[in-house]
Amino acid sequence: MEITANILNYDEKDHFFAYGRDISAKVHAEENRKELESQLRQAQKMEAIGTLAGGIAHDFNNILGAILGYAQLAEMDLPKNSKSLKHIDQILTASNRAKNLVRQILAFSRQSKPEMIPVDIGIIVKEALHLLRASLPANIEIQENIRSNLGTVIAEQTQVHQIMMNLCTNALHAMKNQDGHLEVSLVPVELNKTDTAAYTDIKPGRYLKLTVKDSGHGMDAATLSRIFDPYFTTKDANEGTGLGLAMVHGIVKDHGGIIKVDSEPGFGTSFHIFFPCIEETAEVKDKIKKPFSMGTGQILFLDDDKVLVDIGRKMMIKLGYKVDIRTSPYEAIEAFKADPNKYDTVITDMTMPGMSGDVFAKKILKIRPDIPIIICTGFSNMMNPEKASEAGFKALLMKPITMSDLSMCIQNVLGNN
Repeated sequence: MEITANILNYDEKDHFFAYGRDISAKVHAEENRKELESQLRQAQKMEAIGTLAGGIAHDFNNILGAILGYAQLAEMDLPKNSKSLKHIDQILTASNRAKNLVRQILAFSRQSKPEMIPVDIGIIVKEALHLLRASLPANIEIQENIRSNLGTVIAEQTQVHQIMMNLCTNALHAMKNQDGHLEVSLVPVELNKTDTAAYTDIKPGRYLKLTVKDSGHGMDAATLSRIFDPYFTTKDANEGTGLGLAMVHGIVKDHGGIIKVDSEPGFGTSFHIFFPCIEETAEVKDKIKKPFSMGTGQILFLDDDKVLVDIGRKMMIKLGYKVDIRTSPYEAIEAFKADPNKYDTVITDMTMPGMSGDVFAKKILKIRPDIPIIICTGFSNMMNPEKASEAGFKALLMKPITMSDLSMCIQNVLGNN
């Protein structure tokens, strides 16, 4: 309410005049404007983070490429009974986890396309908890009830990992500065028509129920009603953006599931996520090391990173190929011009100073249209499998490149499989 008051002298007497005006709409409009400005600033911040994530992914994948490459080369050079093989295997395992971490960063910044495949999410949940344990305070106890082979779900593995990280991080925050108990379980359930009646997007059937339960401070009904709203957060400004649970809700919906929350002040919070099962069985990749496919032929390999060029050359020589290397696209073009029929395939990086990989490939194809070209990238808005095919590439290799990926890709391109 806005009140205006005046004193007027009339008939040699002072008269007090006042009137009020309802300005609720104006106040609400101003509040909405400030909220929209805040959301715009947050969106711009997230866009900047996304751009930064792409740059980090490119550089970090190159670093990982060096670690993975040299570790695999060392593994191949050592005798089978060497004690160092176990150490190298641990390096490779850690490097592959780091590779998956880059995928999570890109997925978070929405710069990688989710790949929905049949998976056993029990394995993913266990892996996420394993990573979380390292950052847990000593006063937090984890109890897990997770088994594999409970059912198969069509899911994007990195996004399931994101769900776990977000829910568990929120749980840890709710138990901050106190002894706490975090319980994570995954159980098969059957939902009937009564269970699904309140939801328009799901049907009765078999589901996997993922529960993340904490012994924290809990939430009242007012807070509970807003937890999935974007930018709503009960955390301090330097502790959260209010996007975590909104993202979880979106991921669960994209996976055809539902999310329920039980909470009461002083009695903790439980998140229940229901993933629909399918009849198909998830293909679990075994860890048995298979021999690499050997081949023959001459390869022109281009990358502006000297370390990666050295690793790539050594890998391909181990696989039986002859290799010419270049760190400049201009030098590579001149080498190809000198004898176009010398090469069986060309492998090029995507992101290079002076000339991108797709532009380089066009110049190569003008010289010899039938030469198969493989493009390598760790991150690029301009390149994905579909765009690679449209641009005339025979294959796309995602960095960091492993020996098995490289071996299989070259074999496929040269038609030796």
